[in-house]
Amino acid sequence: MKVGLEKLENYEGVAVRALLDSGVTGLFMDTTFAREKGFKMEKLKKSLLVRNVDGTVNAGGAITHQVKCNMFFKGHVERARIDVCNLGKTEVILEMPWLAVHNPEIDWEKGEVKITCCPPICGKRKQEEKRKEVKKVERDKDEEILKKLVPKRFWR
Repeated sequence: MKVGLEKLENYEGVAVRALLDSGVTGLFMDTTFAREKGFKMEKLKKSLLVRNVDGTVNAGGAITHQVKCNMFFKGHVERARIDVCNLGKTEVILEMPWLAVHNPEIDWEKGEVKITCCPPICGKRKQEEKRKEVKKVERDKDEEILKKLVPKRFWR
C-alpha cells in the first residue's frame, strides 16, 4: 500500500510502498531507502537483533538506528518511530502491533485498506474532534442569531 512519510526536520514528504505484515513485530524502513531519501537516522542506545522469517539472523546486521517521521494514509496521520534495517526490495513494513491498534478494514480481493477507527493518539481522530467542536460552535452561533431575529414567543 502507498503511504506518505514526512521528515520532521524539513517537512519534506516522501511517497513509499509499505508492506502490511501481520507476522512482524515492529515498524521497519530499509537502510538504503532511508539514506537515499535523506531521512535523519537517530542512533539507538542499544542495538536490536533482527531475525528473518525463517529464524536466521538478518544479513544486514542489528538495528542500530531509527527514523522519526509523520506517516500519512488516506486522511490518517500519526507520528511514527521506524526502525532502520536491511529489507532488500521492501521500503517500509507495517507490523502486527500497528495493525492491532488501527484495526484497518482490508479487502484482500481488491487490495484496499481503510482505516475507519483510529485510536485517540492519531491525527485523524484529533482532526475529526476539532471539526465537531467547530460545528457545535457554529450551531450555537446560529441559534443566537435566530433568537435575535425571531420573537421569543416563537422560540419553541
